[in-house]
Amino acid sequence: MHSDHLSARPLPLLDLDIVRNFVAIVEHGSFSRAAKQVHRTPSALSMQVKTLEATLEQRLLLRHARRVVPTPEGEKLLGYARRLLQLNHETVSQFLQAPLQGGVRLGTSDDVGTRVLPWVLSRFARSFPEVQVDVTVAPSEDLVARLDAGEVDVALITAGTQGLAGARGEVVHREALAWVGRGGGAAHQRRPLPLAVANAGCAWRKLALSALDGANVDYRIAYVSENCAGHLAILDADLAVSALPRSLVEPPLVTLAEPEGLPPLGHYQLVLLRTPGATAAVDALAEEVASAFKQWSSSGAHRPGLLGG
Repeated sequence: MHSDHLSARPLPLLDLDIVRNFVAIVEHGSFSRAAKQVHRTPSALSMQVKTLEATLEQRLLLRHARRVVPTPEGEKLLGYARRLLQLNHETVSQFLQAPLQGGVRLGTSDDVGTRVLPWVLSRFARSFPEVQVDVTVAPSEDLVARLDAGEVDVALITAGTQGLAGARGEVVHREALAWVGRGGGAAHQRRPLPLAVANAGCAWRKLALSALDGANVDYRIAYVSENCAGHLAILDADLAVSALPRSLVEPPLVTLAEPEGLPPLGHYQLVLLRTPGATAAVDALAEEVASAFKQWSSSGAHRPGLLGG
């Protein structure tokens, strides 16, 4: 009967201003912080949410003592809301902005390039179809050198939480590392502990070796691979264990618990660097990359793993 009732009347149109403010509230987890971003009062945002809930006939937000969180219906709306805002941006840009032209040289580590960039570059191409993007895949230390030499315009690099790179760039992603091995395997029980690592400049490698040294765990570097597929194949064959982001762990790989004699690892950061005096095309791509990672972080959903040197 409810569906018959809906089909008998025209569906309402959503106000994109309210949709935008709803996204801001969820991303900030607070009416007051969102209000500062969108230049409205918290009470005005509260009224808009009530209007949106009345329109959709659903409870969308739950107000806790220190944080506002979406209900399951609110989570569902959040995905649609972001798509609506992105489509609105693309549509308006086609008519009100002069076509952005030129080229951008983007540097990225291996797994960011294969897992994350296809989606980011697809979004960027829809908004700026006349911009040419040249992609270079290399270890993080090489990318910093190439950026400093003027060979790339934008670089996505991995760094430790206290890394120098974070002071000169924008942290767009932060994630916990975990010890990873094959489920049911025995590599983690061997001593010295066999490790699979990337190059000597890799932030994950530095965090892993520092943690093992601090815990006095006997280990040996058994395999070094700069390629994502090769690195995961070593773990799949139960030849070694490695320190990887939790989001990268998929069967048959599993995270290994600390009681098995392995020390905690902490977090790593993904840092966005851009050349000084960047062009409009460089800034546009950098902002698209930062926006994509912010969207993943605020959603709390499973994100692609970010395996990079």
